[in-house]
Amino acid sequence: MQRRTWVYVLAGLLMSASVLQAQSADDKKTDEKHAEAAKADAQPDSTTEGTVTVGGQAIAYTAVAGTITVGATPAQDSELDLKGHWLPEAGVKPGDEPPTARFFYVAYFKKGASNQSRPITFCYNGGPGSSTMWLHMGSFGPKRVVTQDTVHEAAAPYKIENNDYSLLDVSDLVFIDAPATGFSRVYGKDAGKDFFGIDQDARAFERFIRRFMTQYDRWNSPKYIFGESYGTPRSAVLSRDLQGIDLNGVILLSAILSFDNSVDGPKENPGVDQAYALALPTYAATAWYHKKLPSQPPALEPFLKEVEDYALGDYMSALLQGSELPEARKQAVAEKLHSYTGLPVDYLMKSNLRVEGGAFSKTLKDAEGISVGRLDTRYQGPDFDPLSEQTEYDPQSSAVSAAYTTAINEYLRNDLKYGQNWTYRPNAYGAEGFHWQMRYSEGGQNVMPDLALKMKEDPKMKVFLAGGYYDLATPFFEGMYEMHHLPIPQNLQSNISYHYYEAGHMIYVNSDVLKHFHDDVAAFIKNTESAK
Repeated sequence: MQRRTWVYVLAGLLMSASVLQAQSADDKKTDEKHAEAAKADAQPDSTTEGTVTVGGQAIAYTAVAGTITVGATPAQDSELDLKGHWLPEAGVKPGDEPPTARFFYVAYFKKGASNQSRPITFCYNGGPGSSTMWLHMGSFGPKRVVTQDTVHEAAAPYKIENNDYSLLDVSDLVFIDAPATGFSRVYGKDAGKDFFGIDQDARAFERFIRRFMTQYDRWNSPKYIFGESYGTPRSAVLSRDLQGIDLNGVILLSAILSFDNSVDGPKENPGVDQAYALALPTYAATAWYHKKLPSQPPALEPFLKEVEDYALGDYMSALLQGSELPEARKQAVAEKLHSYTGLPVDYLMKSNLRVEGGAFSKTLKDAEGISVGRLDTRYQGPDFDPLSEQTEYDPQSSAVSAAYTTAINEYLRNDLKYGQNWTYRPNAYGAEGFHWQMRYSEGGQNVMPDLALKMKEDPKMKVFLAGGYYDLATPFFEGMYEMHHLPIPQNLQSNISYHYYEAGHMIYVNSDVLKHFHDDVAAFIKNTESAK
């Protein structure tokens, strides 16, 4: 019996060895495949000329669509040239290349401007796993796709026109697609673990920015980073990682820095109730917009100030009591919430005064069989399932996605003459190895300390916070709350400015709001480019 056991063990070891050999051969083939793909993907940068009119002023610019490759570690990065070729001294053998990330970007440079005095702004969307087609074709680029605000756009052809509110009047612009999105890609064995995660992602962007500034001689330019949605935690960590580089400003649009504050799924995080309170003003703004309040206030902003005070006062204190909350007070809070949200009192009582974002979107207009949006609660559409507890899709995303996807593909290939033989990925979902790694140390999923550290290291850096009243993905009051709870000295709070608009997550889909947003950001850059 003992001898037979050892025979089985030996057979198992031999089988394991053969499996490992097969895996090794497969891994080698995979590495060779990635190396060949990287070589085949090489495409010369494309340089074109254009003109955009902003505020009646014609601005001539040069556009460069191209790629910069970065390594997975500082040591590997130092052994790559700017186009991602391994230097001879690196000693890297074909088929044995360490992981790399190829960043696709489009840079716009105002013609005739000085590289040393002209501000430059690095722009990116979030996800994590989203390309930057949204900011590129909707916010500050020279071209903009036109969509009807709050309405599902008709099918193609879509209108792509001069962007009257491009930021090129005050800053050069660089729109960056994160690894595995757009035309950006990752290469090498298990490359995902080196680039898909809170810290890995920020470090890759940090290396891209350093390489970009070297390639285009922009080290002495006033510098800004502009992130939307998940791009805001990226900006917090990125600002920290840019050691030896002072930023003139950080622009945060639709911010979330601590994921404990997300109203998307707080019931999975019991005992942490502030997400419900921070979402209440957005619920109130939405009910006001759709005229679902039992008593309709005449103006939005004074109403929201009242709701904000209640959210952090009586409502939050009631939530903190948990099961010790007296029934009479619970009833009183439910009735107050009804007056602010339009949700039925009995529903609020059954939900224990805690309503998640998706449940609110489904319930507000439930009697009409209508769900309201998540990214922008002004949008609405028919319920997928009238009996579901939460909404099952986002009417805002459905309304604009086709227009933006079409616009970026049309514009890059026809106007910028780039990517004719490549697939542009609107996002990285489904890409090989894409699995986002949250932190397991250094504060978990809260990057507020990262931004605070940078603000303390560089006390002249300014922060511009922007949001929409109808954003349920990253509620505006949540962003405000996080800024007021940064672990920084009180005097540094004056470095933060707050800007809110009657729009949703993508505030720029509304052209009137985009104008105000442009003017506010332009003023921010003008006031900070000298870093006084």
